[in-house]
Amino acid sequence: MKNAFGMNITGLMMLIISVFVSLSFGSVETSFSDVWESMMAPTSTDLMSRIIIDLRLPRVILALLAGVGLAVTGQTLQTVTRNPLADPYLFGISSGASFGAVAFTILAASVGVTASLAASLGITAFAFTGAAASVFLVLILSGVHQQLQVERMLLSGVAISFMFSAFSSLLLYFAQPQAAASVLFWGLGSFTQANWEMLLWPTIVVTCSILALQLLQPWINTLQLGDETAQTLGVPVQKLRLSVLLICSLITAVLVANCGGIGFVGLMIPHLVRMIFRTNSLALSGLVGGIFMVWVDVLARTLLSSQELPVGIITTALGSVFFIGIMSRKTHS
Repeated sequence: MKNAFGMNITGLMMLIISVFVSLSFGSVETSFSDVWESMMAPTSTDLMSRIIIDLRLPRVILALLAGVGLAVTGQTLQTVTRNPLADPYLFGISSGASFGAVAFTILAASVGVTASLAASLGITAFAFTGAAASVFLVLILSGVHQQLQVERMLLSGVAISFMFSAFSSLLLYFAQPQAAASVLFWGLGSFTQANWEMLLWPTIVVTCSILALQLLQPWINTLQLGDETAQTLGVPVQKLRLSVLLICSLITAVLVANCGGIGFVGLMIPHLVRMIFRTNSLALSGLVGGIFMVWVDVLARTLLSSQELPVGIITTALGSVFFIGIMSRKTHS
């Protein structure tokens, strides 16, 4: 217990340090002293302070939220499905959320809706509707028997993911060129649109959802013993699994709506935490996910001098190499 508490405190300190250090990276050269002065005594008239507080800090916070949310979602999905390959993207939740977000974006462009709080809430609502629809379709395809449900859930998620991806591509095919180009760039994953106004809704949703998952964690952990054992211990397995999947859908939806597609984080981070720290701690997975995404965003901003890389490209590249390494090690072990 003390060891887990110590790891969480260390992870939290590393996350705070990562956020502070990452603020010094960008197209405009800044020092740690500039960051410190801007954080301690921000002034609206100082150019350096405006760059750090108004431009970089909202972006770093959004990256942190995305990393924490996706890592926690991946950890939870792997637990409730008892499948180490489960995550929002392979499970079909992300594709459903993306389809909803694409549908809203194209619809909004056709009627001339501009960026606003209502538009942000609208795209999140559409994304959650798509994510929830994917969850229900996966549960239907998985079968009504509990023993079959867990075994077939991931395959059903892959099928649903391809289906919603096809629907999204169809919408883009008939969309206006400007809207299609905007959606294509958004789909690669980016934090460039981050600002203080748009951070409120993702912060509330991700924070409250993670707290709910943390409260449900004792019941969620019993699912690793098997559905029959969990039911014997008094856990309402079907209601719990549906509730957890909907919470994960909500987290994924709000992140997809605001950040676009960022793959492999929910799949990779829980494995890294288990490999390095030998634990399934939800809190530690979230902290490591936040640190990881903050530094991925730094790479996206600094790898190329003249332009910015989409963060989804970096996470997919790192995630694919990571799992190729894992599979190679298991093959030769």
